[in-house]
Amino acid sequence: MPSVNEEIIDLVRELGIEAQQVAHAFAAEQGLHDTDLRALLHVMRTENSGHPTTAGGLGAVLGITSGAVTGVVDRLVRSGHVERRTDERDRRKVVLRYAPSARAVAEEFFAPLGEVSGRVLSGFSATELQAVRRFLRQMTDAMAEHARSRQRRQFELQLSRPDEET
Repeated sequence: MPSVNEEIIDLVRELGIEAQQVAHAFAAEQGLHDTDLRALLHVMRTENSGHPTTAGGLGAVLGITSGAVTGVVDRLVRSGHVERRTDERDRRKVVLRYAPSARAVAEEFFAPLGEVSGRVLSGFSATELQAVRRFLRQMTDAMAEHARSRQRRQFELQLSRPDEET
């Protein structure tokens, strides 16, 4: 019989898998590649935080080259999900914004999930929700740090390999 900690980790893993399934369904409906979806989510997150990202910032988060990020942004702009806009605070900078039409599409797709989530959350007390929030924040930070450390390791391995001649 698994311990409570093991069961929680298993449930977090299951939640992650199910969240990926929902994300893949949205991406498939919208004709988005995996990297495009990750980029779109980052644009949404940064805009919602009040600090919209740039193409360079997006490339750094996704771990892709400037050429690759240009392709991703071009696809997202063509599909109507993202807009390039001049930064209101620094007119020399171009930021990426979540397009209003894309917001409507996402709201339509995710509204039923939002309703279910609201019902689930309503079954917990304020104290329980505080504990859940703290747990999820710390697990998300730990997961992100692990991903960054693996990306750094992969990058270091690539640098340490001599160029192969073809």
